[in-house]
Amino acid sequence: MKANPKPWLYGPNWQGIRCEALTRRGTLCQRPGSKHNGRCRLHGGRSGGPKTEAGLARLIASKVTHGRTTAAKRAEAKRSTEIGRQVRAELRQIEEWALDHGHLTKDWREQFK
Repeated sequence: MKANPKPWLYGPNWQGIRCEALTRRGTLCQRPGSKHNGRCRLHGGRSGGPKTEAGLARLIASKVTHGRTTAAKRAEAKRSTEIGRQVRAELRQIEEWALDHGHLTKDWREQFK
């Protein structure tokens, strides 16, 4: 294990926030926690994600390269979902009309179980 270059820093009497996440050994992590959620960078601290415009653009590009979540695919999914809703609404209207006019009985669905 690497020796601590500053043995006085983060020692047993340190007053700061400890991470205290459960490690694989079953003990509590003693690394300093962040102010945001109390965890260290290894157990859910602040993200080291992209900060520059170029980095953010690369991240966005990496999320849509497969084509499943492009704007065109999402629009097509919304359109097909709306068509499905319209078809089900029309079928409900037809069923109500058939029930009102005596073409179907109330328990007509039981025949198809």
